[in-house]
Amino acid sequence: MPSLDISKTLVELTIDICNIESVSSNEKMLADEIQQLLATAEHLKVVRDGNALVASTNLGRDTRVLIAGHIDTVPVAENLPAELHHFEREQVIVGRGSVDMKGGIAVMLKLAIEIVEPKFDVTWIFYDNEEVASDLNGLGRLSRNHPGLLQGEFAVLCEPTSALVEGGCNGTLRVEIATEGVKAHSARPWMGKNAVHALLGPLQILNDFEPETITVDGLDYRESLNAVWVSGGIATNVIPDFSVLTVNYRFAPDKTAAEAIEKLQGLFEGFDLKVTDEAEGARPGLDRDAAVQFLAATGAKVGPKYGWTDVARFSAMGIPAVNYGPGDPSLAHADNENVPVGHLFDVEAGLRGWLSL
Repeated sequence: MPSLDISKTLVELTIDICNIESVSSNEKMLADEIQQLLATAEHLKVVRDGNALVASTNLGRDTRVLIAGHIDTVPVAENLPAELHHFEREQVIVGRGSVDMKGGIAVMLKLAIEIVEPKFDVTWIFYDNEEVASDLNGLGRLSRNHPGLLQGEFAVLCEPTSALVEGGCNGTLRVEIATEGVKAHSARPWMGKNAVHALLGPLQILNDFEPETITVDGLDYRESLNAVWVSGGIATNVIPDFSVLTVNYRFAPDKTAAEAIEKLQGLFEGFDLKVTDEAEGARPGLDRDAAVQFLAATGAKVGPKYGWTDVARFSAMGIPAVNYGPGDPSLAHADNENVPVGHLFDVEAGLRGWLSL
């Protein structure tokens, strides 16, 4: 098992990090290696909570920024050890975690140790259990156990974005719409009432719904409202007396989850609606001074984040945040997960230019 060596190239370091298997809840070995590496940097104060680590500079700068990434992965699918391959005209690292998100972790480690006197005070966050249930999330646990460590003006989450900047994120809301009927033999349906057929009303509402595109801090967030699950019935010869339609609403960060719920209650007025999951969106805060400098330093194209990420946790703490990391997000969790070497160097150069005096 490799010991992490900061003197290695960024490519070599990424491969070594990938090859320390760290499927969610099995991050201890990688957390130990990261802690040992961070402990060599005298300019960093390191705090560990479970398998999450926070390394901070304390130089008395006027501004503090946070840079975060999770160290866990989804289960391995015969895609370790990670290896360097040549695909067409580019080099890529193939292996579990290369995209989501050990390429970003490698960049963070390099910069955390090598930039001794950054322009801002920096809090580097390496956390566990991002890929599993929300209540296990290491960033959430850190915010509960060490709220004083997670303070700053602006945050960057090194999730894969193909080395582009994705500001904030949409919120997400799931609701269930239940309909009731009366059971009967399917040969005599007039004796009952079909609960599945009663879903026609809410399904028609969904079919007629025109999603909005809402501008927030200069970015256009496209909303969506879709049926994602239907259940009902007990047998193929029985008229169902109960049915449930699950609806997912991805809402722009101009509104709170409470406002999104109120909107759906109005849209589906007259139907039994139950909220089963909600997560706030996040405004990108691109008007903040640190964000303006970040965009100027990276020179990266900026767009909205449609999917939910942990930037929303920073937003809930009053810290605007963006996603910026190496790797194509569409390859996250894929068996052929791979990160272009060029993405690693682009993100490393962008963050280094932003943080350096």
